[in-house]
Parts: sequence; structure tokens; C-alpha cells
Amino acid sequence: MNFKDLGLHAALTDKCEQMGYTEPTPIQKQAIPIVFEGRDLIACAETGTGKTAAFLLPTLQKLATGKRPVGTKVLVLAPTRELANQTDAACRKFAAKGITCTSIIGGTGYRAQENALKRNPTIIIATPGRLMDFMEQGRVNLAGLTTLVLDEADRMLDMGFLPDIKRVLKYVPTKRQTLFFSATMPPPIMALTRELLHNAVTINLERKSAPATGITQAVYPVAHDLKSSLLLALLERDIMREALVFTRTKHRANRREACGTRAVGAIA
Repeated sequence: MNFKDLGLHAALTDKCEQMGYTEPTPIQKQAIPIVFEGRDLIACAETGTGKTAAFLLPTLQKLATGKRPVGTKVLVLAPTRELANQTDAACRKFAAKGITCTSIIGGTGYRAQENALKRNPTIIIATPGRLMDFMEQGRVNLAGLTTLVLDEADRMLDMGFLPDIKRVLKYVPTKRQTLFFSATMPPPIMALTRELLHNAVTINLERKSAPATGITQAVYPVAHDLKSSLLLALLERDIMREALVFTRTKHRANRREACGTRAVGAIA
């Protein structure tokens, strides 16, 4: 499968080839058709799997189809200015003529961003805190928004942006397409998806936890007062050439150390 098979126009597929993107990643294969359908989307996949292109390519094509868009149509929320800048750079590379984008992020001057907002960019890529600053000043108009993207939502939660995200939602139309991307789906994130999305399609490509190759796992249910005896027995079998033992307190660490000393003496 290539990008053309996913329904992307030649203008975008040519740019993909020029940038070395010849085959879509799994998240792109599944997400791009859903974005074209206009459905809400919950996509769970690891960082670095191509999520940015998964929402950016079909969104840009939809904007380029038909009349030239007027005003801000797409808002992308990102947890860090680094990610926002990366998305902004990708947007500029792929966007058709007449589609403009700007990044609204912390850590940089207000004046340039204020001037960019006055030009009514088609796409705003923002960190929640700085965006709220401008929204509270009445400098951002999202009345015509058609698409809202939350990128790396779990990181935004970890960084304490959840209140800002909920405040931003008060300024966006309720009738919109919402695309929700996250590397993990903890309970607060799932609760947010239920609040934000309507009849969403879910894609779950989250990597399943698994031991590294060559590692054998074993679980020994044992009473608390028998733990030291069990550890001693395991060490005396000489199956483990090396062992790393975690304990809750210094006192318990000393007791486990005594077990190790006794085991070495028995083996000798």
C-alpha cells in the first residue's frame, strides 16, 4: 500500500516521495481514511510512529479541496514548543498555496505571534498555555473551526495542561471533527475522550509490554514472613549468576544481604 492508495492527491503524494516517505506507517494506513470520512478519532500509538502525518496529510487535502478556506479552520494542540514547531514545519512543507499555518508557543516573543494571528492563519498549532493567553485577550477567533487535533494528549496531561485544554474547548464550535492522538490511554485521558468526541473510531497500536528477548519471568506467591527463606532457596540453587533485589527499607535490605551471604557460603 502507498499514499495514493489511501486517497491522497498527487500533489501530496509527490511531496511525500520527495521527503522520502514511500510507504505509510500502520497508524497512517488506519487513520488517514477515517480523517477523510470526517469521523472523530481516538488513535493510540507510540511516539515516532508517524502520527503527525496521519492527521496532517488528510486534513490539508480537505482544506485544499473546494473554495479557499477563510479564517482559522484547524487547531492543533501540542504539549511542547518543540513538537509544535515540528508540526508547523511539516505543515508548511505539505500545505497547498493559500493555506497558511502558524505556531503559538511559549518561550518566544508575543509580537510576532500576535501579528501572525491578525492574518487569520488557516491552521494554528499551539501549546495550551500560550494559546489561552491570546484567547483571553480576544486575539484568537475559532468560530469557524472545523477540526480540532490533540497531539500527544497523555504528555499534556502529565504536564498539567488538562485545565487549559478544557478552557480552550469553551471557545471552539461543538460541531467539529476531533482527532485525538496519544501514546498511552490512562483513565483521565479516556474520560477526556468521552467528553470531547462523538461516536469516535478507535485505533489502538499501543506497544504491549513484554520482556526483552532472552528474559524468563517467574512469579512466586509467598507469605511475607517466608520471603527471605524463598530468596535464600533461589540463590542456593545457583540458577541466578547475578541478582538485583529491591526492598522497601534499609532494614529489609540488610536482611536480604544476610540471605545472600548465607547462600554464597553454602555454595562454596
